[in-house]
Parts: sequence; C-alpha cells; structure tokens
Amino acid sequence: MKKILTIFIVLSVVTSCNQKGEKNKRILPKSVGNINALQVVINDDLWNGEVGETIRKYFAAPTDGLPQDEPLFDLRQFKPAAFSGFARTNRIFLKAGIGDKDTIYIKKNPFARPQTGAFIYAKTHRKLVELIEKNHQKTIEFFHQSEIKERQRRTAISTLKLDSLKQWFGITLKVPSAYKIAKKTPEFYWIRKHLKSGSTNILIYDVPLNAITSDSLAMQQIIKIRDSISGKELPVEDDGRFITEKAYAPFLFKTKIAGFPAYETKGTWEVEGELMAGPFVNYAIKDTINNRYLILEGFTYAPSVDKRNLQFELESILHSVKIVKK
Repeated sequence: MKKILTIFIVLSVVTSCNQKGEKNKRILPKSVGNINALQVVINDDLWNGEVGETIRKYFAAPTDGLPQDEPLFDLRQFKPAAFSGFARTNRIFLKAGIGDKDTIYIKKNPFARPQTGAFIYAKTHRKLVELIEKNHQKTIEFFHQSEIKERQRRTAISTLKLDSLKQWFGITLKVPSAYKIAKKTPEFYWIRKHLKSGSTNILIYDVPLNAITSDSLAMQQIIKIRDSISGKELPVEDDGRFITEKAYAPFLFKTKIAGFPAYETKGTWEVEGELMAGPFVNYAIKDTINNRYLILEGFTYAPSVDKRNLQFELESILHSVKIVKK
C-alpha cells in the first residue's frame, strides 16, 4: 500500500526566548512580489530535468477561462544557495529538493509577512515528481488564496462607496476607488474601470432560487440567465447583444462564497456580429437568507492585453462580498 502524504500548514514562530527566559520578538520584513509571481527554489539539475518539467506542467498551466493561454503563475527559478536575505521575502514560493525523507508542508510567514511557502522534499527524483503530481492542486489553492488576500489588501487602501448595494441587494462589496458606477437600479448594478484600451467590469443582479434547479442543468441555466439579463441590460452598438461565446464551453466549478454554496463559471463572452470578446467569471451564489441566487460577474474587455491579472482582480473583488438580510 502506498503511503499517502497530507499537506499540513505550519505557522511560523515569531517569538523566541533570551537567556533570561524573556521573549524577544522576531520582526519579519514585508513580503514583496507581483501578483501571481511564484518563486521556485530548486537547484539547476532538478529544474532542468523531470522535476522542473512537472512543476512547470502544473504551476504554469494555462489559466481557465481566458481567450489566450496565460500561466497560472509566473515562475522564476532561484538557486537554493542564493535563497537568503532579501531573496527570501517573495510573497509565495515553492522550495523543492532531495532530502532524507518524503515530505510536503505549507508554512505561513516563514521569512516575511504575509508569505506562503510550500516545501517539498523526497529521497529520490522520482518520488519528488510523485509528490508534486499528487499534491499540486492543494498547493495551488493555498497560493491562490494567499494572492486573493493580497489583492484584497491592496483594494482596501481606497474603496468605492456603494451604499445602495446594501439597500437594494443586501450585500457589501469592496471595490477599488478606480472603478465607477456605470448603471445602478434595484434590479441591475454595473461597475466599471476604464483601462488604456478597454475596461474591467462588475455586474450584480439576482434571480429566483428555481432559476437553477440542479448540478446537471446548472451550466445551461447559468448561461441562459447571463445571456438574458446581461444581454438586455448592457448597451451594445448596432443592435448587437452581449452573450456567452458559443464556440467554447465554459468551465463550471462548485465552490463557496461568503459561506454560501455557489457555482463558479469561467468562460468567454462575445458581442454578436462584432469583433468584441473577452473572459468572464460568474458566481451564482445560493443565498438562502434572501431566498434567491445572487449573481456576481466580472468581465474584461482589453484587446491585445494579457488578461489573467485583470480577471484575478475581479475575482478578488467578488470574493469580498458579504450578504445580509434585505
């Protein structure tokens, strides 16, 4: 029987005792790094061989729901001998190597704050590959949640005032002040940020609970809802219509938002008859407090621009939602 290793989290110890038994605080430096920039601490032999190929296969895999391939993380290799001082302050990192036992663990704030580090060691190259393959999904989720929190921290520095959201929809949402309200009614809310070329957008509305009846029909019903409501509410020139792109099937996941079960849909939108398209992420949240499905969507229109981090910002905003009784 194969031994199954479970990822566990280690919280870094930030205090120590001096010779008199008194506690000394260890002050951690502030972490650095661009959003979704993953530092991989590994020697050249492993990086240039099967272990490195496996890391790139999973951690630089194409991001779901984008019209062009963009990696989950921007990977940068760092040699273990140079992993000291300022080099250890990257916000997310993966450290892999050959050791005296097979182990994998996640450590919070080991060298900086906030920081998430994944440590993977094995006795052989082959076992190291197996550990990465077996645990990549959970490891990626730890990094993803860490980056969501960082993106939300940056958003919280300056937020848009949205009192009517609580009044009309029973929610609060932390949106950067760079966004502006494009349309607001008790039935449909549209918030937009202009880019050099295009925009990022947030849509908010709700539908009855019976609009989505089962997991097997969820994809079809969610597409029908978004095409009907967004297609009607968003202004498009020349009698076009904002709809889900028909050529590519969206990705559907089950998740939780604000403590409620939700469907997460990632795909591509288009405007009928126009050369306009882009990615969207849609959350259909089963809000049992208000007896409805709350729909939150973020979509980007940015021709000839990488869209992963734009969509990631939208995702982090939508994950900040809090739901109360209307």
